[in-house]
Amino acid sequence: MRIRTTLSTLSLLALPLIGTAELEKSELDVKKISRTVAYSLPVFHLNQLPMDTHISTNAFNLFIGSIDPSKSYFLRSDIDRFTEKSESLHKLLRKGDISFAREAYDILMERLANRMEFVERQLEEGFDVEIEEEFLWDRKDAAWPNDEAEWDDLWRKRLKNEYVARMVTTELYPVEPDTNTVAGATNSLAEATETVDTNTVAAAEYDEAAETADLSPEEFILERYKQFQLTMESFDEEMLLQRYLSSFSLVYDPHSDYMSPSSVEDFDINMKLSLVGIGAMLRPDDGSAKIVRLIPGGPAERDGRLKAGDKIIAVAQGDEEPVSILHWPLYKAVRLIRGEKESTVVLSVIPASDRSGTRVKKIDLVREEVKLEDSAAKSEVKELDLGDGVTRKLGVITLPDFYADFSAASKNDKDARRASTDVRRLVRELMNENIEGLVLDLRNNGGGSLVEAIEISGLFISSGPIVQVKERNGVQVLPDADPTVEYDGPMIVLVNRLSASASEILAAALQDYKRAVIIGDSQTHGKGTVQTLMPLGDRKGSLKLTTAGFYRINGGSTQLKGVTPDIIIPSYLDVMDIGEDSLEHALPWDTIRRAIYRERDGFAVVVPKLIEQSEERLSENEEYKNYLAKRERLKERYETKTVSLALSDRLAEAEAEKELDDIQSGAFLDDEDEDADSKDVILGESLHILSDLIELENDAGAIARVGS
Repeated sequence: MRIRTTLSTLSLLALPLIGTAELEKSELDVKKISRTVAYSLPVFHLNQLPMDTHISTNAFNLFIGSIDPSKSYFLRSDIDRFTEKSESLHKLLRKGDISFAREAYDILMERLANRMEFVERQLEEGFDVEIEEEFLWDRKDAAWPNDEAEWDDLWRKRLKNEYVARMVTTELYPVEPDTNTVAGATNSLAEATETVDTNTVAAAEYDEAAETADLSPEEFILERYKQFQLTMESFDEEMLLQRYLSSFSLVYDPHSDYMSPSSVEDFDINMKLSLVGIGAMLRPDDGSAKIVRLIPGGPAERDGRLKAGDKIIAVAQGDEEPVSILHWPLYKAVRLIRGEKESTVVLSVIPASDRSGTRVKKIDLVREEVKLEDSAAKSEVKELDLGDGVTRKLGVITLPDFYADFSAASKNDKDARRASTDVRRLVRELMNENIEGLVLDLRNNGGGSLVEAIEISGLFISSGPIVQVKERNGVQVLPDADPTVEYDGPMIVLVNRLSASASEILAAALQDYKRAVIIGDSQTHGKGTVQTLMPLGDRKGSLKLTTAGFYRINGGSTQLKGVTPDIIIPSYLDVMDIGEDSLEHALPWDTIRRAIYRERDGFAVVVPKLIEQSEERLSENEEYKNYLAKRERLKERYETKTVSLALSDRLAEAEAEKELDDIQSGAFLDDEDEDADSKDVILGESLHILSDLIELENDAGAIARVGS
């Protein structure tokens, strides 16, 4: 069995938008695939949990939650009936029996037909949009309806929510009324993204899209539900199998997964780095395709309008009408977004700041190949004004990815492009500029090559351990063996919630050695695991399993907790559902034995003084204070689980949410200042902190006084 190991940046359910061809369909050996998965999970996964009742009941909850996440279709009686089998599903799976999945789907389709009739009746009756009432759109912790009366009341409010949202969109955003959707409105099968045949639905949507702009709110909503019903009727067994088997693997951890043959093809293209598209990593979320990360140097990252947390709900090719991708399987949605180089794709996007789902923006992007040089490390010299005509030269290296040209390296090409080679060159160039301090910016760096992370860490320390890797058969310490130190001066490392995997390894190592001051969000992403892809055979798909974990040289894991900065300057990412700790069944943080290494002296007494000086500066920074106010409003939005069903309230909320769209990771906008560099207050403050650090390190007496 050929096994491939992947050091993923984020969950590899997130696939890059790149070109591919449709697989030819053939019959799946469901029984054999199911048995193979059932017996492989306990053996090959890192934590080796037995396939028992615990796995069975949790897989049951995940599967039911994936096909009815809003708890709106099934009744309590359905769930009670299903629950009778919940403790024995693992036994059936070992026999290759997935009849429970088919049974649950059949009941779901019966309930969907019933609700379609209710939708038509309710839309005919209409709604009173002046009544003060609320709709609980986040029903993750809600109960299933006990009876038909509760069911009908839930759906009345649900439909009224869609109706009010449609009216808001029509009034405030008349230029794009054809792509509106509502969080909690048409997302009843939120995670059932693998349940549609694009050949069937896409044709129907192309025919109907031109008509939607002229529809009344009632007609628009009814058409959406008809489309949704068509989507569910197009369900195929491959997608049912993937959803069901993934429910078992996801109990082990959120990065383990069963990948159907179609999904494997997309994963293979990802690993080959044949990146032609918009350059984004996606994950299914509430029936949409959620932006997890923008690929450095890609069209979306360079354009700047798409952000992590945005949700794509429709796709148009150039000037053609948009095609809704709601509830599409992710790999099929990805294929629609991909296309020929230099062609235009228009995305209909719900902004990350809009929790009600009322607003939709259209973003047009030209598809391009993501080239290695576009994501290469860059440097610049910043001159910090210290007053009285005195300036201080500081170097900044921005590293968006831990890249390496593996193809060239495998051919022993000495000129193969590598992140470590580029960073070494940039450090030397900056030192020739006589910089006094260095900032290494790892914000939004989702990871990449582990070898490159180790090599770059070694540029700033003498030889020693960098990271520990724990597998089922033991722990391996991976060192930097080169005693050469390229730069030994004052240093800052910038991170945020999107700094993951290899970024966390580098930041953790430099923090443990007390070699650099880490600055950023309350923590980094927290992905401290390694996945291995295990092919199951021709047309059987693959298992993607977590088989190893990363640990700091101080013994603590980078899993879940990530790296906590020495100085916290929060961004908007801290209030969003971004990070390992937002994922269900994430592996816990734990510790192993500490490696042998020597810390640098002095940081313990320096950092408190740096924090004090930074807080004093930021307390007088108006841009920063304005940003914190916006961030607090965004936090309130994310913590609010209900939405008003009164039209006047919703109009006011939609207007207020517009102001949150300009929040960018690490950037605080000043409308009167056109200097792009000055907008990045976190970088600006980091330069001041670095200057403070230089003063303290240059004056041994000052350090002694701080510690006294």
